[in-house]
Order: sequence, then C-alpha cells, then structure tokens
Amino acid sequence: MSSIKIECVLPENCRCGESPVWEEVSNSLLFVDIPAKKLCRWDSLTKQVQRVTMDAPVSSVALRQSGGYVATIGTKFCALNWEEQSAVVLATVDNDKKNNRFNDGKVDPAGRYFAGTMAEETAPAVLERHQGALYSLFPDHHVKKYFDQVDISNGLDWSLDHKIFYYIDSLSYSVDAFDYDLQTGQISNRRSVYKLEKEEQIPDGMCIDAEGKLWVACYNGGRVIRLDPVTGKRLQTVKVPVDKTTSCCFGGKNYSEMYVTCARDGMDPEGLLRQPEAGGIFKITGLGVKGTAPYSYAG
Repeated sequence: MSSIKIECVLPENCRCGESPVWEEVSNSLLFVDIPAKKLCRWDSLTKQVQRVTMDAPVSSVALRQSGGYVATIGTKFCALNWEEQSAVVLATVDNDKKNNRFNDGKVDPAGRYFAGTMAEETAPAVLERHQGALYSLFPDHHVKKYFDQVDISNGLDWSLDHKIFYYIDSLSYSVDAFDYDLQTGQISNRRSVYKLEKEEQIPDGMCIDAEGKLWVACYNGGRVIRLDPVTGKRLQTVKVPVDKTTSCCFGGKNYSEMYVTCARDGMDPEGLLRQPEAGGIFKITGLGVKGTAPYSYAG
C-alpha cells in the first residue's frame, strides 16, 4: 500500500460543497456550493478560484461536449456560458412541487445528464420525505423520468462495461444497482449492493474507480469508503478530518488523485472550531488506484 495523504487544498468554507468534477483541459476542479447558489472552478496549477453566482441553488455541474458546462439549478437543467456568467434553461422538472430542487447529477456514458430531486431541507437531512424523483436530460433536451418517491437523490455512476447504473437515495442508507441499457438509457431490476453501517452514517456522493469499485462519501461519517459492488463488501475506509463529507471524484494527473467536497451548514460553533477546514476541498493522494474521466453532456 502506498501511504495515503489527505490535505485541504482549498479552504473554501462551502456551506454545502458538492458535485466535484475534474476538467482535464484546464487542470481544474469544478464544484458547487448548493445553498450559496455558487458554481466554482479551482485551477490546480495557479490555485485560483473563479466563482459564478446563480439565482437558485446549484446542485450539480457537468462538462459539455460543445464547450462550457451544464448544471442543475433549482429544478432546471441549464447550459452555462462561463465567460458570460449566464445560464440558458434546457428543461424544467417537478413543476407541481414548488418546494423541490435538484440534488446530485452526473453524465452517463452516452452523454445524457442524469439528476434527481428532493424537497428543500428545513435542516441538513431534515425534509419532507418521498418528494423527489430521478430524471435524465437526453442530448435532444427531452427529459425522461425514471421513478419518484425519492427522499434525497444522491450519488450516481455507471459500471465500466456500461451495463450497470449505481444510485444512492441517501435516507435508504443503501447503494443500489440497476441493469442499464446504454442505447436507450433505460434502467431496471433495482437491488441493493451495500447497506451502510451505523458509524458510516448517510451515503452521499459517489464515484467509480478504474477497477470498477465504488467510492462513497459518508455525510456525518467523516470518511469515504471503497466498496466492491459485486461482493457487497467494504474494501477500504479513508477518514477525512471533517464530518460532513459530501462527494468525491478522481482528478489530477492520470486521475490518480481523489478530490472530496464537504459541508459546514448544520455545524455548531464548537464543531467549526474543532474542524476549521469544514467546507473546504480535500485532495487525497496515495490511494494506489486511479479514476476514470467524467463523461460530457452531448446536447
């Protein structure tokens, strides 16, 4: 085992940092701060951060094949022009649920943008249950709804052979798998591949590594865990010096580094004194495994 190193590379003080995505062409990490309505881009070479503020909570961001980015803002799928700091609405969901917003999202191997919704929280992880749904935005901008009755739509990724879709509804305390049809974007045959243990707390964001194993950020658990979705076994626990770990992605040279986002909302003053780096961006090196490049939205 190589020795694991964890460092806070950006003390951003995110209220709720989420959706880290590596952009290889700019050597940058994209991420959002949901309640602050901010999209951020951290240049790993210059260490500079650019921030764009939107008019509603920004819950996920993704690369776009034609340039720029796409993001979920409020209950809208949007295209972003970073230079002009402007957003164009591509589609809107949950029109009948005024208290809903998007949460986590990610692009699938065919260039569709998957994202799910939830009711707005009254406190972290406190919300009206079963109000959310899972959607995808196809390249032609039509939206497909997969299922509803979701509590907190969260981490998602696809197996390396593109035949399985992995998904987290946080309050089920489970990582689920579906059979996945790359051609049509259909999902079926839902089953649980891992149930979180008590001290692991709430499953949040997720990514897959180049060996097909899943990494899950554990909210209130202060860790990311590596799972084998075939055997259902936890392979590794990496503890982070903040409790409210929210999501993770691979990036850096050859995708050999892991970046972890976290939150500070819901922490009391004493907790913030104990964890001054809460809300920062963490980099983990020495994991001995690489990630894969993120997919880009094809529309």
